Amino acid sequence: MRKFLTSTFAAALLAVAIPAAAEEGPALERQNWSWHGPFGQYDKAQLRRGFQVFREICSNCHSMKLVAYRNLGDLGFTEDEIKAIAAEKQVQDGPNDQGDMYARPARPSDRFVPPFPNDQAARVASNGALPPDLSLMTKARVGGPDYVYGILTGFKDTPPEGVTIPDGMYYNTAFPGHQIAMPPPVNDDQVTYADGTKATKEQISKDAVAFLNWAAEPELDQRHSLGVKTLIFVFVMTILFYALKRKIWARLH
Repeated sequence: MRKFLTSTFAAALLAVAIPAAAEEGPALERQNWSWHGPFGQYDKAQLRRGFQVFREICSNCHSMKLVAYRNLGDLGFTEDEIKAIAAEKQVQDGPNDQGDMYARPARPSDRFVPPFPNDQAARVASNGALPPDLSLMTKARVGGPDYVYGILTGFKDTPPEGVTIPDGMYYNTAFPGHQIAMPPPVNDDQVTYADGTKATKEQISKDAVAFLNWAAEPELDQRHSLGVKTLIFVFVMTILFYALKRKIWARLH
């Protein structure tokens, strides 16, 4: 019996240790995100800039299959603007009355059109690596937005002494193993912001991460607002019930 319990305990420790070890990676610098904390909210101007970064840079390689064009209305885009943005892409539809598939401009109800027709085409264009879908990226990685920001800003032209990077790979301080197939995607002044924000590499990266976090958690603002209202309700009701309790017990005494 003792041997059985010892084996079971060891197996349980191993089961906990393996995922913990798998999650270990380079230390990430914590960033100050506007949506963090119980009162945090998205910065709509930053989200619009982030969409611009995704549209002009990220979408050349990465898909975002879980987000529809109409969702851009949450960022302040008008219906006409959304229609124009969607119409820039072609989607395959059908069959028509003749049984043929056909191409048409995307509509607001369509999901973001991926840059490649299939995964194999994406691998061929990306040095054999499959660019991940970005719909849930900030929720799918340990460290969340800090991890994605670390990847975008963690590229180094020269690896540390003694570290050899194979051809077609790039050194990145935030990526586990420090070897990544994605070339540095962001540089200073790579985009021109309409609101005049200075487009440094760090600013572009933060804006992109903010947009990706919104894509993964579009309901965050509403959830935080509801949480605050719930806390206020609970606080008020606690005071009322306490006052009622004192009144009832005062009669009994």
